[in-house]
Amino acid sequence: MTEHTGPSGPPPYRRIADDIRRRILDGDLAPGDRVPSTRRIAADWGVALATATKALTTLRLEGLVEARPRAGTVVAADAPVAPPRRPASPAPAPEPELTLDRIVRAAVDIADAEGLSALSMRGVATRLGVAAMSLYRYVPSKDDLVLHMADTAFGEESYPDDPPEGWRARVELGARTFWTLYRLHPWLAQLGSLTRPLPLPRLIAHGEWMLSALDGHGLDPTRLFDIHVLIYSHVQGLAVHLEREAHAEAATGQSEDQWMDSRASDFEDLMASGRFPAFAKVVGSFDEGYDLRLDALFTFGLEALLDGLTPIIEGGRGTRPDTADPGVRDVGSTP
Repeated sequence: MTEHTGPSGPPPYRRIADDIRRRILDGDLAPGDRVPSTRRIAADWGVALATATKALTTLRLEGLVEARPRAGTVVAADAPVAPPRRPASPAPAPEPELTLDRIVRAAVDIADAEGLSALSMRGVATRLGVAAMSLYRYVPSKDDLVLHMADTAFGEESYPDDPPEGWRARVELGARTFWTLYRLHPWLAQLGSLTRPLPLPRLIAHGEWMLSALDGHGLDPTRLFDIHVLIYSHVQGLAVHLEREAHAEAATGQSEDQWMDSRASDFEDLMASGRFPAFAKVVGSFDEGYDLRLDALFTFGLEALLDGLTPIIEGGRGTRPDTADPGVRDVGSTP
């Protein structure tokens, strides 16, 4: 996962790693001494196990700790000598007053750096240097905090007062704006669903842009909204993998390439089995494997989707047919 530093300091796993590193370099933990386990870190720091694991992984990559059978994680025998101490920094300025905006921004920083699963009220309070109970004067629960975070994040991108000419240019701009937001905040794509949309003003503002771009072409209102949902689901459907990959990398300690390399023999066995000839033909033709590029897939899929929708939008076929399967229930929509 990409390291992120917000206005309130480094992400939680980095601060945890820095604290343990200082104890090692100061001699509080000697070579062979056990360092706090992932569960102990999670309990003491109020973070998710994935965050605790990432902190220990950071120290292991630096050569400060190592895993020993039946002993757990201990200070490495050849841990480097402490570097010269830096001059003492001046006393930090007093923290600004606690506000809902500061709470939300700190929570967004945590979710950006560690994923939504690492977010907790206690973790936000630790980041702000306040008691956890003080947050509840501003936001009643974690679920409410997440809604505030999402509304704030969706408001970081807006649209020009003078829209581009043509429905397609406007729709493309709306879709790319959504993709930009999901790239900035991968956890956003995990929230809500097509059947349970979030009633957030700044999210609805994006829907307003898309619907106004599609309006005025003689589309039946239901068909118009179908098209809006379809475009939204293309963007959000790809974006969910941004957070999932980041979470998987933090939990396993393996990058995407490392994970694929560790399972290469399993895929080779499947190709050699003769049961999947098309799969074997296509995958076997890659000289250096398949490079999954989400940004490129987003652009390719958006262009193909809009190419297919153009005759519907511009050709007057704007009424939903009555031949839909009667056993399929219409289950909702997105913003």
